[in-house]
Amino acid sequence: MTLFLSIILSFYSNQLIDKNSEVMKFELVKLPYAVDALEPVIGKQTIEYHHGKHLQTYVNNLNNLIPGTKFENAPLEKIVSESDGAIFNNAGQVLNHNLYFTQFSPKGGGKPQGKLAEAIDKTWGSFENFQKEFEAAGTGLFGSGWVWLAKDKDGKLSITKENNAGNPVTKGLTPLLGFDVWEHAYYLDFQNRRADHLSALWKIVDWNAVGDRY
Repeated sequence: MTLFLSIILSFYSNQLIDKNSEVMKFELVKLPYAVDALEPVIGKQTIEYHHGKHLQTYVNNLNNLIPGTKFENAPLEKIVSESDGAIFNNAGQVLNHNLYFTQFSPKGGGKPQGKLAEAIDKTWGSFENFQKEFEAAGTGLFGSGWVWLAKDKDGKLSITKENNAGNPVTKGLTPLLGFDVWEHAYYLDFQNRRADHLSALWKIVDWNAVGDRY
């Protein structure tokens, strides 16, 4: 009897482990640079709080919210596209910040090259015109949110303004470049000068990473 119970308990224990292992656990995205590498555009303390605390909280929240839902094994983009409420807010911010933190480099700046550069010129006439419109969109967005460069399935580019946790994937678009205009993204470095923050970000954009997304 003891042996039989041991076998049964072992079976159900293994089933539980297997079931739990199927649930996708999202992790904090690793920075491709040191925490102080983007100074003075984005300071060390901002990175530590923005990445290490704000984003970590979104990741933790999402992992606590999805078990038992239809999203527990879904990829992040699918969750953002189909969810709402708390799951959407946290999944959206995980996706947003994953893209955000991996689009910068201490050796960034300059201009895009290749097909992305051609598409920008075709849409806005020049890279400089695109920059002006992108900054204007970010500066003009009321409250908290994001401004994105996105493409459709045919490669056509557009600038979208998204409130709060919004992302262009909800419109069937692919996000390429996103500037965060939540105050915690820039207040330690630029206080209330959002426009100055947006203008400075061009100095650290990794156009190779953004071009790969295109």
